[in-house]
Amino acid sequence: MGFLQAVDKEKVPCHVAIIMDGNGRWAQERGLPRARGHVAGVEAVRKVVKAARRAGVRYLTLYAFSAENWARPKEEVSALMDLLVSCLHGEMPLFLENDIRLRVIGQEEAFSPEVKAALQEALDKTAANRSMDLVLALSYSARWEISQAARRIAQEVKAGTLDPERIDPDCVARCLSTAFMPDPDLLIRTSGELRISNFLLWQIAYSELFFSPVYWPDFDEEMFYEALVRYQQRERRFGKVLSATGESGKRTGLQ
Repeated sequence: MGFLQAVDKEKVPCHVAIIMDGNGRWAQERGLPRARGHVAGVEAVRKVVKAARRAGVRYLTLYAFSAENWARPKEEVSALMDLLVSCLHGEMPLFLENDIRLRVIGQEEAFSPEVKAALQEALDKTAANRSMDLVLALSYSARWEISQAARRIAQEVKAGTLDPERIDPDCVARCLSTAFMPDPDLLIRTSGELRISNFLLWQIAYSELFFSPVYWPDFDEEMFYEALVRYQQRERRFGKVLSATGESGKRTGLQ
């Protein structure tokens, strides 16, 4: 029996976030240019998007291009931008046929007019779709996002529209770029790396983590379903622990 059959459709995580890592190393180990790894990674994206839609995931967030990625060689960045534009056009049938809405979080102002136009066109064409939101984190940095939220809160306080005494986690959350969706239930990272890499630092406070040793281009539907099954096998406590009587209480230290 495959992992898809083992997935409990009543306990599918509402929001899955993925750090898609390993494209470059996948290509290098095969004696190929790093750009070929990114092209291969697109096929993995297509497979996982379909798998998430089939499983009933409501929000799928993909760490597609970090703010730090701008420091990569110009040739690689240029190839990534060309690939992004190509995918936005080429994958439109996938989005429309599967009722998937595209959203973007990150510093969109950093992109060229061509990339911005392609993004806006894709956002407009999929705006009415409702079955799943595919969220692309582009030129994204969690520290940048939190800094932006702090700036917005400071502006509201300065304008007299927000009492400093009312600043709480909910206040911060509504000022983040992810305010339109719930925090991730499950965070997946591929390639065997065991770090978060400045991704959704606020939002993953209580997310379950799943690390795969497989490079992203080799990550397929079955591996995605396996992550869902492993997630469903865990007990989520959100900082609480059940006592012998069944009552919950705060727990300190590691969960």
